[in-house]
Amino acid sequence: MAARGVNENIRYEPDERCPPLIALAAGLQGALLGLPSMLLIVAITVRAVGQDEAYLRWAVFAALVIAGVSTILQGARLRRVGSGHVLLMAMTASFIPISVLALEEGGPATLASLIAVAALFFLVVTAWLPLLRRTITPVVSGTVLMLIAATVLPIALNRVQEVPEGASMAAGPTVAAVTLAASALLALRASGAWRLWTPILGIAVGCVVAVPLDVYDLQGLAEASWAGVPRSGFPGLDLTPGAGFWALLPAFIVVTVVTGIKGIGSSVAVQQASRRRPRATDFRLVQGALTTNGLGIFLCGLAGTPPTTMAAGRSISLITFTGVAARSVAFVAGSAFVALAFFPKVTATLTTIPSPVMGGFLLTLMGSLFVEGIRTVVQDGLDARKALIIGVSFATGLGLENQTIFVDLVGGTWGALLDNGLLMGAMVAILLNLFLQVTSPRPKRLEASLDISDLPRIDEFLSEVATGARWNDASRERLRAAGEEALASLVQLRGDDAGERAPRLIVEARPADRAVELEFLAVFEEANLEDRLAYLSEEAESLEESDLSLRLLRHYAASVRHQKYHGLDVVTVTVNQTG
Repeated sequence: MAARGVNENIRYEPDERCPPLIALAAGLQGALLGLPSMLLIVAITVRAVGQDEAYLRWAVFAALVIAGVSTILQGARLRRVGSGHVLLMAMTASFIPISVLALEEGGPATLASLIAVAALFFLVVTAWLPLLRRTITPVVSGTVLMLIAATVLPIALNRVQEVPEGASMAAGPTVAAVTLAASALLALRASGAWRLWTPILGIAVGCVVAVPLDVYDLQGLAEASWAGVPRSGFPGLDLTPGAGFWALLPAFIVVTVVTGIKGIGSSVAVQQASRRRPRATDFRLVQGALTTNGLGIFLCGLAGTPPTTMAAGRSISLITFTGVAARSVAFVAGSAFVALAFFPKVTATLTTIPSPVMGGFLLTLMGSLFVEGIRTVVQDGLDARKALIIGVSFATGLGLENQTIFVDLVGGTWGALLDNGLLMGAMVAILLNLFLQVTSPRPKRLEASLDISDLPRIDEFLSEVATGARWNDASRERLRAAGEEALASLVQLRGDDAGERAPRLIVEARPADRAVELEFLAVFEEANLEDRLAYLSEEAESLEESDLSLRLLRHYAASVRHQKYHGLDVVTVTVNQTG
């Protein structure tokens, strides 16, 4: 019988050697999964403001090359670049609303400059990722995702109404409705491998209906060359940004950072899906994935095409249905993206899809994004305070969208900035979240060294915390015991080299309702504590002296979480009050 929690579906883990033909088949399938939505998002963004075909061809070419290179880098693990996993990269619908605003404001050059500057900010943030754990929370990220979905819906509806001259006015809504219905019905009933292809099948059904209604114009497909590189369309950068640039920059930074923070969950999910036996997340690989994402966004800015992001859903689906998580799959998929960029006739089959079909597809996509936002805000519990933050932030953002309240009051750059519903909703969520943290009981803090000789100081510190929380004697002893075993476990993982200087250790205690959350922050590069605890669960019949503290820690603590970053380990222990 298989051990509990073992994923027998995984045939090849990331670092295992995979036969070339199997890697080739899986990689090509991954490229086919990511290609339609990627090209459609680029086409929707460019066509929403009536940009010319030359820029569209360039944007598609650049998008494929950058997505391919980024996918290859994700599979590699070069110092702090790359996740070391099959993590497909693709364009994201999250940037559609602000990209459209940038194109309307100053054209492709302004869009390119905004993306490049936001990417540089994101790369700086990635280096300080541990500090964002309590600022960009799931409540903030989920609210922004819901606002993005809500602000894109008008763009999708506008696409529905765009039909060629001579076509019936009812043709657009009819085609969009058929596309939407086909996508939804197929997604509801399809299973297995068919579920992966439901978006493509829905688009195909819409295109078939569009032909007899004279909505499908195939001239662009006929004019596209079979092979080559776009000779025009490169926008360059706007080196003399005006007021519109500065008004849109905060929104680009917020969406870029939130999308990147959301990428943490994507990287974690891919790590877990790629292993036969569950193990704790290595946040050093998460940082590598985010760094690669930031580099991809920066390249998109230089090239003037909508930004890339991690396509975790497609990556996990590919791994699940093929059982192949070897990094060589990422190399094949990335190479396929790059190769397809040099065949405009192939990509034109997607970029020439009728606007009503694109609109129906976008409605489906935004519905999924809105639900993802809901899932994000409830992932760590939803109480009355968090619900109020979400409600006020979402209402503010949606209410200000497409209004001119602050333009009329303030005028100029600041008025346009304050009338951006997405930005204002995100800022309200961040400020309310920070207010909640500032007005909560301040965490108590102790600086020590990661050495057993500092146990008396830590023990005294925890006793004071328990006294301040008015805990009874039994609860106080439980908290002290948990702190002692957490320190002992970390010391065991560090090793016992007397000649080595003990790392710096910071202990923070955050009292809550009938519980105290302890955080141990230390610098050290040994095994992950959660992996050790998982191992103990599976090997309960054996007992080693080094495992004793881990067993006691698991007994005293309600939960133990270990996050590894470059240069920092964060061990979080939650102890509940007894009695």
